[in-house]
Amino acid sequence: MSLPDTLAGKTVAVWCASRDGTGDGFLNIARQVGAEIANQHGSVIYGGGGAGMMGAVADAALAAGGAVHGVIPASMVERELAHEGLTRLEVVADMMVRKRRMLDDADAFLVLPGGIGTLDELFEALTWNQLGLHSAGEVKPVVVLNSDGFYDGLLAWFETAVAGGVVAGEIARPSVATSIEEAVEMLAGSAVRP
Repeated sequence: MSLPDTLAGKTVAVWCASRDGTGDGFLNIARQVGAEIANQHGSVIYGGGGAGMMGAVADAALAAGGAVHGVIPASMVERELAHEGLTRLEVVADMMVRKRRMLDDADAFLVLPGGIGTLDELFEALTWNQLGLHSAGEVKPVVVLNSDGFYDGLLAWFETAVAGGVVAGEIARPSVATSIEEAVEMLAGSAVRP
């Protein structure tokens, strides 16, 4: 994969599972994402765990020479097996501080397959965009990498919610990518929501 350095100087928050998922598919995507962000001269900020997809993103970014900042609540250091080999591991008081740090420090957000925590982070980023809570009211790219249709059900909900008038249009929903290349373009701000 050889894309231009569209992420140079940007910090990308990557949200995903702290589990492996079934088979190697999700882990491989996580590895490719971590490596591509580093190859693009971007840096990663993520939940600080060393296991599952989270660990795979971090390990691949580090192996490709990238900077990786982990943010993990003290209560989860043991449970998520905090990654000890990061460029920076920041232990914070709780999940709210973790999300705030990532929302403040990231230039863009990438959502890979994950569980309830990943969805919580996705919706928080979208809410911040909608309410103008980022510095200077900026809107930061929020991209869902819909690998193998993992998020089809959630994306259908967004369509229903927008059509029903309960979600306020484009700013309140994520951009959707079906490939890592497409995700990188969206994270860099060179592509628009579908």
